[in-house]
Amino acid sequence: MIKLPSGVNINNLIDDIRILSWEVADILLYYTKLLDDSNVSQNILKNTNADDPVTLADLKVNEIIIKRINEKYKNINWDILSEENFKTSKTFVTKNDWLWVLDPLDGTKDFIQGTGNYAMHLALNFKQKPYIGFVLIPDKNQLWITDGKTTWCEKRDGTKCKPTLLNNKNLQEMTLVTSKNHGNQVLRNLIQKINFCKVQIMGSIGCKIASIVQGESDIYICLSLPGKSSPKDWDFAAPDSILKAAGGAITNLDNQELSYGKTNFEQGGIIVATNDKKNHKCICLEIKKIIQKNRIYPT
Repeated sequence: MIKLPSGVNINNLIDDIRILSWEVADILLYYTKLLDDSNVSQNILKNTNADDPVTLADLKVNEIIIKRINEKYKNINWDILSEENFKTSKTFVTKNDWLWVLDPLDGTKDFIQGTGNYAMHLALNFKQKPYIGFVLIPDKNQLWITDGKTTWCEKRDGTKCKPTLLNNKNLQEMTLVTSKNHGNQVLRNLIQKINFCKVQIMGSIGCKIASIVQGESDIYICLSLPGKSSPKDWDFAAPDSILKAAGGAITNLDNQELSYGKTNFEQGGIIVATNDKKNHKCICLEIKKIIQKNRIYPT
């Protein structure tokens, strides 16, 4: 049984992050309104990198989450790995078993575009594996939480709902949820060859995994090309924890759990997330055979 660091109670911790998450929701929703004003929107963008934009919202949420955790939990043996801080420092080293992994705004492009498909990710990893996780989707009034054992969704008024994973489907019967802004031709070729029952386009990995957990879709495939950019630990840690505790699975194509804390925190290659833990290995194997038969992915 995993025990939290001395002085940390899991129920109190979840309560604290719950309160913090809805504070974050207010911040993100406030900036979405500002983005509607073309005269103001340019001031919210903090860089000119179209492939990896940063906004004032990213920075504000990053600042407040780190500040609140450090204020509430002093002298606890854990560290905080944040996307925004890593972008600035380019280095991060920890010797602690416990590590917060934060993406203050996953789906920044969708945030800027006003689609509503953006999320805040916060996970507490233990020995490089996600344990507790939070995925906040402000536009949908959803806060997905896992305590390491079960997953549930809360609304701002405290209303709760359970996951609805629609499993026992074969690959061609599944609804795929895929990227709006981060696709590539190799992935599009794979999707075409598999011939899914339905394909949904959605931003933010957190939003995609939430769609699987609540039964709107069945599978997500992330395909990163060698030598190109790939998602990072902060993109996957919280969604990973939410999906696994709900009864789904997320692995690489060889059915191996994601490994966190690697150099540059990259999650490259092909990652498959499904709603069906029991059938996940078979699904990965079938996808792998399709890739090999059609020579879709470079080896």
